[in-house]
Amino acid sequence: MKNLINLKEIRNKIITKNNLYCFCIISIIFFLDRYTKLLILNNFTEDTYYLNDYLNFDLVWNTGVGFGLFATNSSVIYNLITFLIGFIILALIYMTISFKNLDKFIFSIIIGGALGNFYDRLNLNAVPDFIDLHYNEFHWFTFNIADIFITLGIIIFITRGTFEKN
Repeated sequence: MKNLINLKEIRNKIITKNNLYCFCIISIIFFLDRYTKLLILNNFTEDTYYLNDYLNFDLVWNTGVGFGLFATNSSVIYNLITFLIGFIILALIYMTISFKNLDKFIFSIIIGGALGNFYDRLNLNAVPDFIDLHYNEFHWFTFNIADIFITLGIIIFITRGTFEKN
């Protein structure tokens, strides 16, 4: 009977209105990322689509982490990084459930993007990046929609932590 009560307490802590909102945010970001990647993968016939003087779509397969850092051809290192990313996502999910509203929102943004890239790592063995921002000859790292949300969440988290009094 005691275990049943504990399970009810755990369920009540996890299934809250705010956590359901977070699940919706995560789902929207994940599916937006999947949609844009499938759009590029299914319709990309040239090396590069030149949209304007600052933005191209250029498909790059990323085996590293964000912005191609730690890219490798070694399956051992790739699998280790993938395992580490999965562990970090689980930790963020736990923090999303446990923390307060603003933190829940921040972690939800990061999780939505991270799940999009994690899905690709598991199913495609690389993450398709395709957004190429540039000015003249300077090109920023090629990235995708998931990377935008991960970066945005991290920037909000750092900014919030910088200006918070505690």
